[in-house]
Amino acid sequence: MSSSPLSKKRRVSGSETNTGSHCSSANSVRTELSHTPANGMAKNGNEAEIDEGLYSRQLYVLGHEAMKRMQCSNVLISGMRGLGVEIAKNVILGGVKSVTVHDSGNAEWRDLSSQFYLREEDLGKNRAETTQPRLAELNSYVPVAAYTGVLSEDYLAQFQVVVLTNSSLEEQLRIGDLCHSKGIKLIIAETRGLFGQLFCDFGEEMLVFDSNGEQPLSAMISMITKDSAGVVTCLDEARHGFESGDYVTFTEVQGMTELNGCQPLEIKVLGPYTFSICDTSSFTDYVRGGIVSQVKMPKRISFKNLSGSMADPEFLVTDFAKFDRPGQLHVGFQALHNFEKKHSRLPKPWSQADADEVLALTRTVNDGLSGSAKLEQLDEGLLKKLSFLSAGDLAPVNALIGGVAAQEVMKACTGKFMPIMQWLYYDALECLSEDEGVTLTEEECAPRNCRYDGQIAVFGSKMQELLGKQRYFLVGAGAIGCELLKNFAMIGLASAEGGEIIVTDMDTIEKSNLNRQFLFRPCDVTKMKSETAAAAVKQMNPAVRITGHQNRVGPDTERIYDDDFFEGLHGVANALDNVDARMYMDRRCVYYRKPLLESGTLGTKGNVQVVIPFLTESYSSSQDPPEKSIPICTLKNFPNAIEHTLQWARDEFEGLFKQPAENGMQYLTDPKFMERTLKLPGAQPLEVLEAVYKSLVTDCPKSWEDCVAWARNHWQCQYSNNIRQLLHNFPPEQLTSSGAPFWSGPKRCPHALEFDTNNELHMDYVVAAANLYAQTYGLEGSTDRAGVVRILESVKVPVFTPKSGVKIHVSDQELQSANSSVGERAYDSRLEELKTLLPSSDNLSRFKLCAIEFEKDDDSNFHMDFIVAASNLRAENYDIPPADRHKSKLIAGKIIPAIATTTAAVVGLVCLELFKIVQGHTKLESFKNGFMNLALPFFAFSEPIAAPKHKYYEKEWTLWDRFEVKGLQSSGEEMTLKQFLDYFKNEHKLEITMLSQGVSMLYSFFMPQAKLKERLDLPMTEIVTKVSKKKLGKHVKALVFELCCNDDTDEDVEVPYVRYTIR
Repeated sequence: MSSSPLSKKRRVSGSETNTGSHCSSANSVRTELSHTPANGMAKNGNEAEIDEGLYSRQLYVLGHEAMKRMQCSNVLISGMRGLGVEIAKNVILGGVKSVTVHDSGNAEWRDLSSQFYLREEDLGKNRAETTQPRLAELNSYVPVAAYTGVLSEDYLAQFQVVVLTNSSLEEQLRIGDLCHSKGIKLIIAETRGLFGQLFCDFGEEMLVFDSNGEQPLSAMISMITKDSAGVVTCLDEARHGFESGDYVTFTEVQGMTELNGCQPLEIKVLGPYTFSICDTSSFTDYVRGGIVSQVKMPKRISFKNLSGSMADPEFLVTDFAKFDRPGQLHVGFQALHNFEKKHSRLPKPWSQADADEVLALTRTVNDGLSGSAKLEQLDEGLLKKLSFLSAGDLAPVNALIGGVAAQEVMKACTGKFMPIMQWLYYDALECLSEDEGVTLTEEECAPRNCRYDGQIAVFGSKMQELLGKQRYFLVGAGAIGCELLKNFAMIGLASAEGGEIIVTDMDTIEKSNLNRQFLFRPCDVTKMKSETAAAAVKQMNPAVRITGHQNRVGPDTERIYDDDFFEGLHGVANALDNVDARMYMDRRCVYYRKPLLESGTLGTKGNVQVVIPFLTESYSSSQDPPEKSIPICTLKNFPNAIEHTLQWARDEFEGLFKQPAENGMQYLTDPKFMERTLKLPGAQPLEVLEAVYKSLVTDCPKSWEDCVAWARNHWQCQYSNNIRQLLHNFPPEQLTSSGAPFWSGPKRCPHALEFDTNNELHMDYVVAAANLYAQTYGLEGSTDRAGVVRILESVKVPVFTPKSGVKIHVSDQELQSANSSVGERAYDSRLEELKTLLPSSDNLSRFKLCAIEFEKDDDSNFHMDFIVAASNLRAENYDIPPADRHKSKLIAGKIIPAIATTTAAVVGLVCLELFKIVQGHTKLESFKNGFMNLALPFFAFSEPIAAPKHKYYEKEWTLWDRFEVKGLQSSGEEMTLKQFLDYFKNEHKLEITMLSQGVSMLYSFFMPQAKLKERLDLPMTEIVTKVSKKKLGKHVKALVFELCCNDDTDEDVEVPYVRYTIR
């Protein structure tokens, strides 16, 4: 999520001479790395460790094996214009062994419209040499070299992957044949204005280890038949999710044990809970249990070389509404190469004469083709546009094609995910004027020797002026935020008088951000994201007017982001990481009627949604289904998956180190704590006060030794005593009322653990738990394991005997009904007893408790140490395979996997929608919501859903409409409630039955007469302040009222909200 040009002071090594380059040959420049890079790790290579602190989020996308393969790959990227630098940026962030950037050309004005590491003072200098030191700062593990010579056979032999972005067709064919014969993987990428092309050739035979990157599925088994094709039936808790052709293996099957640990078997899906496998007729009879798990099988794929694939192309369709375009563009791009060879230049922007010649050349190319590449008919309009725009160079198109191409580089290096087979063509012609009759003139689009020449070539100079005057609010400066800012700077958004970008983000930069938030450097860690990102893009384009804020968006900041602020904006771009903030910004944009650009990523998946006032639905109009939660009884007593034990460990963390300390401090400092607690529902008051009593009295440690003793006893309670009690209630051989084994299906029979100081995991738990417990009481901890063992020798662990009469709930329904019938007498007496036992806050006035907030990314704070140990010990109780720290962090920390390639591509699509908004497009079909999964690879575009229409009487309305009511009347008096009700009755023939503002009910037809009489003559704002018990801020110009109404037939009708203006 970053892209920054590096200033001298931002250079990792500190000074121009250090990062700068010394020439090792006439044509080559390289950044020399010291043995330990700035982020503290050894150089890449076969023996290299992976820096999980840096690559954490990407590791969850690619996995360790793929990352190791990537760290053995040397990559050459030829052509350092906008597309080349985008690919290089993403590949370097990804962490290959080395990157060499190649270009023999010098920087020109048109390069600056998208090459974010070139500046005006670099004009006339070699593009590769100028860009190299700035790229080298992105990742200190990846050496970056610059090369300006000829791409000879000998030179290319040192690379595993070669990328060409700015080569002639002859050069492409020469290098294509060479790479194919030598087993070097080749990617060719080109952009021409609003058009893009991508080609992959990864050799005669390539192994794809994982074609989609999804987690292997698993399911619990209820039955397996003996048959020529045995049928496996899964428990009906959830669909198995397998597809025919998948491979599976089995574990824990009782009876038909031949299947346990078998070689992967191919399956045929018969239904959502059933599938067939091999011949099981000779196997032992199935008894019960078993888990079936998907196995990822390597796939062999084969590529044609460039010349063979040009004649007989296979296309990946990016937009099914443009199904016939790839074939047309395949021939058109060849014609452009021929034009450039003939004239030593590209067609002039919007030149009719050059377009006619390109069309004639396309006919010649097509006539010379045989096989599937030959077209029956040319799309003359499309090919002319290809010629008109071919001199253009747009940052968003480069971001999209560059993101996709960089992902293909990673596929070539790792065999992870399915490569593009073999051609991808893309166009965004909807960005041009909606009026088909409008064509720009050569004069409007001619070069002006300015940094936007590459963009003016496509859209003309008037559009550039419009872009410069835009005022945009960017919410978030993380991965998507950094990429958006880079694109905004390149396209010249807010670069003229009156324009401004306001970016807000309250977060500081962390090490794990550096892998994809490319505007940030190691020296920026702990600085504010918004300010750092704003400074970085000012280096890319000094004309951009940008202001960084550190505010969270929400009701608390509506004094800052008020009516004046929003009314002065042209639009909003979200770069958020949570749904609540997205929905809040969506509501603000609907209220102020501002366009909203919404996007998000999850690993290799990305989506873009554009929200246009009066045209489309809003972000909140459709929602994902809620995430499935784990039943409480599964967590407490019957886990069957590592996800269950990790969630249990997270709950333990909160319940041991956060909530008791919070409640204890509230008890000591808040006089109303007891009153509030006693009002809680069910058994909660007793639970809270018991916890406070324990933390302040019975379990309050005085020393480190006390903390170790507490941790040891807690271990005993959770991993031995509680399990023994559970097995006392439900012995291993217990049967249910229907005669089936109690411990079967999803219920795994546990066993108690015996504590052993020689067991690493047992000691991990005690050390982490004791240190965290010490922190909550402000005591000094220790990591001296030998010292902890000595303390443990003297810890007395009470002998435990399982008790009869202890109730253990088997289902959540049973638990709820038990909670609703708490034994009142015993409950009340214990509550009263606790009130007297609790020490008074005066006696403990100096006592301090520190609640610990879970932080997954600090490996020195014991948080993940505790989670991993607590979860894996419980997994051992239930014979669930344990999870390593990396996987545990993903699940317990609810980490969103992320990779720079997807972010870059998604943001490219966002900025193409921005072009349409700035031009004022009004047709629904002009806009494109997009979805992509770079792993598959898959792209889908659709026009946004129109805003749903509602009706009262004959009046149609959508979510963008509202009633405008002026609160202040001509007399200067404010409208009363009675006048408000009468206004709707007389003006709109609507009888208001209920009226609310936020959560405050201002009026309802069933309101007591006395209250109604009192309110009818009060001004509306007075009623609002009275009911809400909050004063209206001076920044509030209008209030929003929600109405329930009846029409003149007394029928309930749905109506828009009211904007009630008060100032």
